[in-house]
Amino acid sequence: DKAPLSKSLLLVPSAISILLALLFQHYQKFFAYNLQAIKEDFQIWRLLCGRTICLDLKDTFCSSLLIYNFRIFERRYGSRKFSSFLLGAWMLSALFDLLLVEITQYIFGITINSLPSGFLGPVFALFVPFYSSIPRVQVAQVLGHFSITNKTLVYIVGLQLLTSGSYIWILALSGLVSGICYNSSILKVHRILCVPNWVAKIFSWTLEPIFSSAEPTNEVRVGMGATVDIQRQQRMELLDRQIMMSQVAQMRRQRQQQGGMINWNRLFPPLRHRHNANYQDHHPSEQDTPPPTEVSEEQVARLMEMGFSRGDALEALRASNNDLNVATNFLLQH
Repeated sequence: DKAPLSKSLLLVPSAISILLALLFQHYQKFFAYNLQAIKEDFQIWRLLCGRTICLDLKDTFCSSLLIYNFRIFERRYGSRKFSSFLLGAWMLSALFDLLLVEITQYIFGITINSLPSGFLGPVFALFVPFYSSIPRVQVAQVLGHFSITNKTLVYIVGLQLLTSGSYIWILALSGLVSGICYNSSILKVHRILCVPNWVAKIFSWTLEPIFSSAEPTNEVRVGMGATVDIQRQQRMELLDRQIMMSQVAQMRRQRQQQGGMINWNRLFPPLRHRHNANYQDHHPSEQDTPPPTEVSEEQVARLMEMGFSRGDALEALRASNNDLNVATNFLLQH
């Protein structure tokens, strides 16, 4: 639910990869990531074909598992922002692939004519927001010292994908660097490499109805999946949301102890009613009221891209002291 782009990336490239491996093996040469053909014969189309479809079924399986686990970012940020990240990471990783190949040849004298095919650069780039923004929840301990968390399986799958080929470390390194560059607030790459609004609307009208899913019922949300693994994954996502809410509540208590004043009335209606009920007993003067927090228009635009109104975005950012992650989580929960 709410992840049509992740579903399309999970189904379409995997289906094409399986068909090429089983039925149309003589067409696999058109999807090879041949760097020599790109540089010498100027076959630029190989950048698109060779960096989209995996020719190794093990790479297809591992990348599909990772895309399935990374669908949480599309639910958080919206399809347009998620597609912008994938587009930016795909373009940046293509550039870094060529640079790393040239650096390897210059330093070590190793000539690399081809790299593993597939949508691997953006997949490795998604590990950057996964590491920085997904809470770590301990599930179990091995031998009393090694912790197993909700993120351990994802890292294991990524490590398996990293060891599947000779030069796949180049794709992994270029993907991680591109993810860091895209997330960097200094480089401002997200302002340049983004999906235009009119393109996002065209795809929402044409492809989203095909890959969209019906909203799950309340029973599915609490962990009634078909298998134990699905139920565990659903519970982990629920725990992630609960940890985020507890962190925000802890931040709120700390700021109240420091004497800061935060406008939570929009995000917590019971507090708003309580404030209105006690308003007759205590009339704050104009001198005691602090000036409103300045809100970044860039963050307002990001929230509006997710589908929130400008008024809700402004009030949520002011209430969260201009913290985009906190404002996003509260708007999604309320």
